[in-house]
Amino acid sequence: QVQLVESGGGLVQAGGSLRLSCAASGLTFSRVGMGWFRQAPGKEREFVAVIRRSTVTNYADFVKGRFTVSRDNVRNTVYLQMNSLKPEDTAVYYCAASLMVVPNTSPHEYDYWGQGTQVTVSS
Repeated sequence: QVQLVESGGGLVQAGGSLRLSCAASGLTFSRVGMGWFRQAPGKEREFVAVIRRSTVTNYADFVKGRFTVSRDNVRNTVYLQMNSLKPEDTAVYYCAASLMVVPNTSPHEYDYWGQGTQVTVSS
């Protein structure tokens, strides 16, 4: 049974930082791509970042230079370091695992999802 468990969300002031973690179990972590998505109230889920099993990364334009995705294949964990946070970054953040070799920005490319963690950025 595959489980993805996010942690690290919370309330932070604009300009602050948070680091999200996503611990995976029930799969061969080194063989999956790991993505981060977010969903704000009333909006569709949107792509934030991905780190493929090759460790190649890709980011949404609105987080480039502020967010960094990384993975630890020993701890079976993917991280999202978020700096210079803005109120518009407020959302529930989800991690997702993809069995595709080159997953990218579409939620349909991901096979497993975590339950999400709330990030709230105050102005």
